Amino acid sequence: MTAAGSVQVGVPGGVDAPDGTRSPVEATFRWAPSASATRDLDDLATHVAALRVRWAGSVAAVGVAMPATLDAAGRVTTWPGRPSWTGLALADALRDLVPGAIVACADDGDLAALAEAHAVGCPDLVYLGLGTGVGGGIVLDGQPCPRLGRGSAEIGHLVISAGGPPCTCGRQGCVQATASGPATLRRAARYRDGEVGVPGDGLGGDGLGGVSGDGGVSGDGGVSGDGGVSGDGGVSGDGGSAARAEVTFAELRAAWLAGTGWAVRAVRESAQAAAVAVVGLTELLHPTMAVVGGGFADGLPGFAQAVDERARELGRPGHPPAPVRAATLGGLSSLSGAILLARRAS
Repeated sequence: MTAAGSVQVGVPGGVDAPDGTRSPVEATFRWAPSASATRDLDDLATHVAALRVRWAGSVAAVGVAMPATLDAAGRVTTWPGRPSWTGLALADALRDLVPGAIVACADDGDLAALAEAHAVGCPDLVYLGLGTGVGGGIVLDGQPCPRLGRGSAEIGHLVISAGGPPCTCGRQGCVQATASGPATLRRAARYRDGEVGVPGDGLGGDGLGGVSGDGGVSGDGGVSGDGGVSGDGGVSGDGGSAARAEVTFAELRAAWLAGTGWAVRAVRESAQAAAVAVVGLTELLHPTMAVVGGGFADGLPGFAQAVDERARELGRPGHPPAPVRAATLGGLSSLSGAILLARRAS
């Protein structure tokens, strides 16, 4: 669940596919910007109820993939994109959505990483999910790292440049501040308008020499917030004109595929930020592979390849970075992880 972004809800099976198997049932909707937690929960309840109409089975457990930080008791301690949720006892608030079901919550990046590791049979990988923000997760020996009760792997908040653009967390230079969907769209708008670099954005020249500057229901089910991109996922430090026309994701995608200069530059800068994170994580953890997913990355064909190419350029002799691959589950990694969580909980 992300501020002004997409909320995905789904169940592992409910509609008969042509081959006789049971296909997953899922839906996506958008929350109203800056709404209260009560309004958000009401909207979620409405969509979960509609989804359950399409699901004929009983509901044993609900898995929730959250981009917010939770304390040991399951209370939201911080969620920059949805500040009205701060202090909310999440499991209690969600339990009424599906009376009688077990509710299990975990970090969306951790769950996405577990789902990807499960999907490809790789016990050691790192995952980056690019959407409204940048999430991530680490799996070592088939288990999330850090271990349960020790927080989550906040890859999106690795600082890759102390003087970089501002992030929603309050710092400067996080991976998310450069690589998230909204940050990429803001840069794309500047570049399309002919602005080479703006003081305070940490980007100049061609931007490629260095970066400075993510509840579903089931008879197990899951809820994820890694479904898309909105313009409310980061703090803009571009200092540009308020009258500048925004670049939509559809426009960026079309221009990226066409090889248009302003789009290629904006996307490659995001790919480089992700590559810097991959190289650093490889030095520390030596994973077998790095996976790039999330709604934003999944919607840009060739993005994972761009990350892989830049990471290899940044590697040092004798110590190549982990190979980068596109997420097997596409933009649904977090939702798939929430379903795995629900299955384990039940």
